[in-house]
Amino acid sequence: MRKLPRVLVVEDEPAIAELIAVNLRHNGFAPTVVFDGTAAQREVDAVLPDVILLDWMLPGESGVQLARRWRQHERIKTVPIILLTARTEESDKVQGLDAGADDYVTKPFSTQELLARIRAVLRRRAPEIVNDTVQVGELSLDAATYRVTHQGRELKVGPTEFKLLHYLMKHPERVHTRGSLLDRIWGDHVFIEERTVDVHVKRLRESLGSAGTMIETVRGAGYRLTAQAAAKTKTDTTPA
Repeated sequence: MRKLPRVLVVEDEPAIAELIAVNLRHNGFAPTVVFDGTAAQREVDAVLPDVILLDWMLPGESGVQLARRWRQHERIKTVPIILLTARTEESDKVQGLDAGADDYVTKPFSTQELLARIRAVLRRRAPEIVNDTVQVGELSLDAATYRVTHQGRELKVGPTEFKLLHYLMKHPERVHTRGSLLDRIWGDHVFIEERTVDVHVKRLRESLGSAGTMIETVRGAGYRLTAQAAAKTKTDTTPA
Protein backbone atom coordinates (compact mmCIF):
# COMPACT_ATOMS: atom_id res chain seq x y z
CA MET A 1 0.00 0.00 0.00
CA ARG A 2 1.38 3.39 -1.00
CA LYS A 3 2.31 5.63 1.91
CA LEU A 4 0.48 8.95 1.78
CA PRO A 5 2.67 12.06 2.19
CA ARG A 6 2.20 13.54 5.66
CA VAL A 7 1.36 17.23 5.80
CA LEU A 8 1.46 19.10 9.10
CA VAL A 9 -0.96 22.05 8.92
CA VAL A 10 -0.18 24.74 11.51
CA GLU A 11 -3.06 27.22 11.24
CA ASP A 12 -4.89 28.97 14.10
CA GLU A 13 -8.09 29.69 12.14
CA PRO A 14 -10.18 26.48 12.38
CA ALA A 15 -12.23 27.17 9.25
CA ILE A 16 -9.12 27.65 7.08
CA ALA A 17 -7.38 24.67 8.70
CA GLU A 18 -10.37 22.41 8.04
CA LEU A 19 -10.68 23.58 4.43
CA ILE A 20 -7.00 22.80 3.83
CA ALA A 21 -7.25 19.41 5.55
CA VAL A 22 -10.32 18.35 3.54
CA ASN A 23 -8.65 19.23 0.25
CA LEU A 24 -5.44 17.47 1.25
CA ARG A 25 -7.31 14.27 2.14
CA HIS A 26 -9.22 14.36 -1.16
CA ASN A 27 -5.95 14.70 -3.10
CA GLY A 28 -3.89 11.88 -1.63
CA PHE A 29 -2.27 13.48 1.42
CA ALA A 30 -2.46 12.64 5.12
CA PRO A 31 -2.96 15.93 6.99
CA THR A 32 -2.50 16.61 10.70
CA VAL A 33 -3.93 19.91 11.95
CA VAL A 34 -2.63 21.88 14.94
CA PHE A 35 -3.40 25.45 16.01
CA ASP A 36 -0.22 26.76 17.65
CA GLY A 37 3.54 26.37 17.80
CA THR A 38 3.56 24.24 20.95
CA ALA A 39 1.31 21.61 19.38
CA ALA A 40 3.29 21.81 16.14
CA GLN A 41 6.54 21.11 17.99
CA ARG A 42 4.91 18.14 19.73
CA GLU A 43 3.82 16.66 16.37
CA VAL A 44 7.23 17.22 14.78
CA ASP A 45 8.95 15.57 17.75
CA ALA A 46 6.66 12.54 17.46
CA VAL A 47 6.71 11.96 13.67
CA LEU A 48 8.47 14.02 11.01
CA PRO A 49 6.01 15.21 8.34
CA ASP A 50 6.89 15.26 4.66
CA VAL A 51 5.94 18.94 4.41
CA ILE A 52 4.79 21.66 6.81
CA LEU A 53 2.15 24.31 6.01
CA LEU A 54 2.92 27.04 8.51
CA ASP A 55 0.78 30.11 9.21
CA TRP A 56 2.80 33.27 9.88
CA MET A 57 0.51 34.70 12.57
CA LEU A 58 0.13 32.18 15.39
CA PRO A 59 -0.62 32.62 19.09
CA GLY A 60 2.64 32.70 21.04
CA GLU A 61 5.59 31.84 18.80
CA SER A 62 5.06 33.09 15.23
CA GLY A 63 5.42 30.92 12.15
CA VAL A 64 8.57 32.79 11.13
CA GLN A 65 10.13 32.19 14.56
CA LEU A 66 9.21 28.50 14.35
CA ALA A 67 10.70 28.17 10.86
CA ARG A 68 13.91 29.84 11.95
CA ARG A 69 14.23 27.55 14.99
CA TRP A 70 13.46 24.40 13.01
CA ARG A 71 16.09 25.26 10.41
CA GLN A 72 18.70 25.17 13.19
CA HIS A 73 17.60 21.67 14.25
CA GLU A 74 19.47 18.81 12.56
CA ARG A 75 16.48 16.45 12.52
CA ILE A 76 13.94 18.92 11.13
CA LYS A 77 16.04 21.21 8.92
CA THR A 78 15.40 19.35 5.65
CA VAL A 79 11.58 19.20 5.99
CA PRO A 80 10.04 21.58 3.40
CA ILE A 81 8.10 24.51 4.89
CA ILE A 82 5.45 26.49 3.04
CA LEU A 83 4.56 29.71 4.82
CA LEU A 84 0.90 30.81 4.75
CA THR A 85 0.22 34.50 5.34
CA ALA A 86 -1.89 37.52 4.42
CA ARG A 87 1.29 39.62 4.13
CA THR A 88 1.98 40.50 0.50
CA GLU A 89 4.90 42.96 0.59
CA GLU A 90 8.16 41.79 -1.01
CA SER A 91 10.02 42.53 2.24
CA ASP A 92 7.68 40.10 4.05
CA LYS A 93 8.32 37.40 1.47
CA VAL A 94 12.07 37.90 1.79
CA GLN A 95 11.80 37.72 5.58
CA GLY A 96 9.86 34.47 5.37
CA LEU A 97 12.30 32.89 2.92
CA ASP A 98 15.29 34.07 4.94
CA ALA A 99 13.75 32.45 8.02
CA GLY A 100 13.89 29.09 6.26
CA ALA A 101 10.63 28.72 4.33
CA ASP A 102 10.89 26.93 0.98
CA ASP A 103 7.85 28.66 -0.47
CA TYR A 104 5.38 31.39 0.39
CA VAL A 105 1.61 31.42 -0.22
CA THR A 106 -0.43 34.56 0.33
CA LYS A 107 -4.03 34.50 1.59
CA PRO A 108 -6.55 34.22 0.10
CA PHE A 109 -5.24 31.36 -2.05
CA SER A 110 -6.86 28.75 -4.28
CA THR A 111 -6.65 25.17 -3.07
CA GLN A 112 -5.32 24.11 -6.49
CA GLU A 113 -2.44 26.56 -6.19
CA LEU A 114 -1.66 25.33 -2.70
CA LEU A 115 -1.70 21.69 -3.83
CA ALA A 116 0.58 22.56 -6.76
CA ARG A 117 3.06 24.19 -4.41
CA ILE A 118 3.02 21.22 -2.04
CA ARG A 119 3.70 18.83 -4.91
CA ALA A 120 6.49 21.10 -6.13
CA VAL A 121 8.36 21.19 -2.80
CA LEU A 122 7.96 17.41 -2.45
CA ARG A 123 9.45 16.93 -5.93
CA ARG A 124 12.36 19.17 -5.00
CA ARG A 125 12.89 17.29 -1.74
CA ALA A 126 13.42 13.96 -3.50
CA PRO A 127 16.86 13.93 -5.14
CA GLU A 128 16.99 12.81 -8.76
CA ILE A 129 18.10 9.20 -9.09
CA VAL A 130 21.56 9.62 -10.56
CA ASN A 131 24.77 7.83 -9.68
CA ASP A 132 27.43 10.29 -10.72
CA THR A 133 30.16 11.80 -8.59
CA VAL A 134 31.26 15.35 -9.34
CA GLN A 135 34.41 17.06 -8.10
CA VAL A 136 35.45 20.70 -8.41
CA GLY A 137 38.68 21.52 -6.61
CA GLU A 138 38.45 19.98 -3.14
CA LEU A 139 34.64 19.97 -3.20
CA SER A 140 33.04 16.61 -4.00
CA LEU A 141 29.41 15.58 -4.47
CA ASP A 142 28.24 11.96 -4.65
CA ALA A 143 24.68 11.91 -5.97
CA ALA A 144 24.23 8.17 -5.33
CA THR A 145 24.91 8.44 -1.59
CA TYR A 146 23.64 12.04 -1.26
CA ARG A 147 26.94 13.20 0.27
CA VAL A 148 28.87 16.44 -0.10
CA THR A 149 32.44 16.67 1.19
CA HIS A 150 35.05 19.40 1.26
CA GLN A 151 38.68 18.59 2.05
CA GLY A 152 37.45 15.19 3.22
CA ARG A 153 34.91 16.61 5.68
CA GLU A 154 31.23 15.77 5.13
CA LEU A 155 28.86 18.76 4.89
CA LYS A 156 25.13 18.88 5.65
CA VAL A 157 23.23 20.31 2.67
CA GLY A 158 19.44 20.63 2.33
CA PRO A 159 17.56 18.95 -0.56
CA THR A 160 17.05 22.02 -2.75
CA GLU A 161 20.58 23.24 -2.04
CA PHE A 162 21.88 19.78 -2.97
CA LYS A 163 20.20 19.95 -6.39
CA LEU A 164 21.46 23.50 -6.87
CA LEU A 165 25.03 22.52 -5.97
CA HIS A 166 24.87 19.44 -8.17
CA TYR A 167 23.87 21.51 -11.18
CA LEU A 168 26.49 24.21 -10.53
CA MET A 169 29.22 21.59 -10.08
CA LYS A 170 28.20 19.86 -13.31
CA HIS A 171 28.59 23.19 -15.10
CA PRO A 172 31.50 24.97 -13.37
CA GLU A 173 33.00 28.30 -14.47
CA ARG A 174 29.81 29.25 -16.32
CA VAL A 175 27.55 32.13 -15.34
CA HIS A 176 23.98 31.02 -14.67
CA THR A 177 21.16 33.55 -14.57
CA ARG A 178 18.54 33.31 -11.86
CA GLY A 179 15.97 32.48 -14.53
CA SER A 180 18.01 29.57 -15.90
CA LEU A 181 18.57 28.21 -12.38
CA LEU A 182 14.82 28.39 -11.71
CA ASP A 183 14.17 26.36 -14.87
CA ARG A 184 16.84 23.77 -14.07
CA ILE A 185 16.31 23.33 -10.32
CA TRP A 186 12.65 24.22 -9.80
CA GLY A 187 11.32 23.47 -13.27
CA ASP A 188 8.68 25.63 -14.91
CA HIS A 189 6.78 26.14 -11.65
CA VAL A 190 5.25 29.54 -12.25
CA PHE A 191 4.78 30.42 -8.59
CA ILE A 192 8.50 30.57 -7.72
CA GLU A 193 10.11 34.02 -7.82
CA GLU A 194 13.70 34.80 -8.80
CA ARG A 195 14.40 36.11 -5.30
CA THR A 196 14.04 32.49 -4.12
CA VAL A 197 17.29 31.64 -5.94
CA ASP A 198 19.19 34.25 -3.93
CA VAL A 199 17.88 32.82 -0.65
CA HIS A 200 18.90 29.25 -1.53
CA VAL A 201 22.32 30.38 -2.77
CA LYS A 202 22.79 32.10 0.59
CA ARG A 203 21.80 28.90 2.42
CA LEU A 204 24.09 26.83 0.22
CA ARG A 205 27.05 29.08 0.94
CA GLU A 206 26.37 28.80 4.67
CA SER A 207 26.21 25.00 4.41
CA LEU A 208 29.49 24.86 2.48
CA GLY A 209 31.38 26.87 5.10
CA SER A 210 34.83 27.85 3.80
CA ALA A 211 33.94 26.36 0.41
CA GLY A 212 31.10 28.86 0.09
CA THR A 213 33.46 31.31 -1.62
CA MET A 214 33.43 28.97 -4.63
CA ILE A 215 29.98 30.29 -5.50
CA GLU A 216 30.51 33.75 -6.92
CA THR A 217 27.90 36.43 -7.54
CA VAL A 218 28.35 37.90 -11.00
CA ARG A 219 26.85 41.37 -10.71
CA GLY A 220 23.93 41.92 -13.07
CA ALA A 221 24.16 38.38 -14.43
CA GLY A 222 23.77 35.57 -11.89
CA TYR A 223 25.97 33.00 -10.17
CA ARG A 224 29.03 30.94 -11.03
CA LEU A 225 30.78 28.07 -9.27
CA THR A 226 34.53 28.20 -9.59
CA ALA A 227 37.50 26.40 -8.09
CA GLN A 228 39.62 29.52 -8.60
CA ALA A 229 38.02 31.36 -5.65
CA ALA A 230 38.84 28.48 -3.29
CA ALA A 231 42.38 28.27 -4.62
CA LYS A 232 42.86 32.03 -4.15
CA THR A 233 41.50 31.85 -0.58
CA LYS A 234 43.89 29.01 0.21
CA THR A 235 46.83 30.97 -1.21
CA ASP A 236 45.86 34.10 0.70
CA THR A 237 45.74 32.22 4.01
CA THR A 238 49.00 30.30 3.50
CA PRO A 239 51.81 31.75 5.71
CA ALA A 240 54.59 33.46 3.77
